[in-house]
Amino acid sequence: MKNINKIRGISAAGLLAVPVLLSGCSLFGSQSSMDIDKPPAEIEQQMLNMTEGPVSTNKGEQTGPKTTVYLMNEKGLLAPISLGIPEAKDEGNMKQALQAMVEGGAYAKYVPKGFSGVLPKGTVINSVTMNKEQKVAVVDFNSAFNKYNAPDERKILEAVTWTLTGFSGVQKVQLSVDGQMLTEMPLKDTPLNQPLSRSFGINLEKGDGASIMNSTPVTVYFATLSSDGVYSYYVPVTRLVQPGQDKLTAALHELIQGPQQNDGLEQVMTDGTSVQSVKTAKDGTVTVALKDDMFEKDEQIPNELLQSVVLTISENTSNAKVKIDMNGSQKVIGFDNQDYSKPVSRPDYINEIPL
Repeated sequence: MKNINKIRGISAAGLLAVPVLLSGCSLFGSQSSMDIDKPPAEIEQQMLNMTEGPVSTNKGEQTGPKTTVYLMNEKGLLAPISLGIPEAKDEGNMKQALQAMVEGGAYAKYVPKGFSGVLPKGTVINSVTMNKEQKVAVVDFNSAFNKYNAPDERKILEAVTWTLTGFSGVQKVQLSVDGQMLTEMPLKDTPLNQPLSRSFGINLEKGDGASIMNSTPVTVYFATLSSDGVYSYYVPVTRLVQPGQDKLTAALHELIQGPQQNDGLEQVMTDGTSVQSVKTAKDGTVTVALKDDMFEKDEQIPNELLQSVVLTISENTSNAKVKIDMNGSQKVIGFDNQDYSKPVSRPDYINEIPL
């Protein structure tokens, strides 16, 4: 983050996009007026609307149970978006989640502006069955699934895999079309001889010094703004790094390095941020000690920095609780007035963007 004020501006635009959990409570704290300008009246009202619940529009109301699906933004990146779609008694939650990813499908009106589903128009999810012993979800599509655009092949696999592995008990995903198991994708022949897991990656990039054949994947979360510039949200990026490193430390270093592409993602830490230590307690809580001379003692820290650390650590450690130490301060207070030096859990739902 070459300019700390840029991230402060993002915090002003989308403070409440991600609720993280501190001691069992949702962090929807009020925004601090320190160090950031008051937003225009219309933006302020939209922010207030968000604190009161999802916004109703003539496009549809997010009034149903929350479910997280991976949708494509205007830059072509996949992001987890929490939707509130009506509950269908005759369909399982996983099937509904996949239906929400169909372009122009039954739940298209619940997809926020600036996002789209990656499954081709006309795709029908015939069934989603679970092999509980192997923790594999098997998805059967109709033949319209095969009519995707070839450049989207990997995005489709990433979105389906990450959506379904977000459900409890699902670690891997297998695909079939009209009852025939796929051993490879129809257009670009991506191998599917083994069920896919999150190790397949998402929004894949290659880090410095790593090669496709000799690398370890780490997933980090960067912040970006919605298409209207009102809300911030988080995008996971799997970056291939040199093997042999501590995974959590490597992930934090990639977070500091920032985005590689001109894809709208923002660097969430300053260039002067350094990782002092990463320690895991017996109960699984991970304490991350950071140093950055940009921040003075007791100064509030941008939410995007703190929440990206929480999301990144939890993604690489199976939802561990996270404590953050910044410059040795006993308290690390975000713009949301919450103390991140206490154990923080990854939220069940992130990126709740109004329609």
